[in-house]
Amino acid sequence: MANAKLSAERPLSPHLQIFRPIVTMVMSILHRITGAALYFGMALFAWWLLAAAYGPQYFNFVNGLFGSIVGQIVLFGFTWALIHHMLGGLRHFVWDLGHGFSLKTANAMAWATIIGSVSLTILVWVVGYAVK
Repeated sequence: MANAKLSAERPLSPHLQIFRPIVTMVMSILHRITGAALYFGMALFAWWLLAAAYGPQYFNFVNGLFGSIVGQIVLFGFTWALIHHMLGGLRHFVWDLGHGFSLKTANAMAWATIIGSVSLTILVWVVGYAVK
């Protein structure tokens, strides 16, 4: 009987209205979102490779789409998702090694992932345009 009473008092399905968002929770959600975004980004990459194999006319068409304002925004987002997911994976690797579990360290690594992913994405695009 004690277990039935205890389970009746607990929420059945906790959600974001119950929990206050914290940086590590947001990072967990973003890691999943960027993983899904990478799936679609790789489909775009495969389309670009297939266009290159199909011939110069179709390749120029696809390059034109990717070179448009909307295409550049999508590619910028794909670049950020790739870098963010990679840094999140490195954060998880550190945890797999048994380090970084203190609240202070976990929060610092989460903020480092956010700041690092934005900074590296901007750096990649600035260098890419400078080389171009």
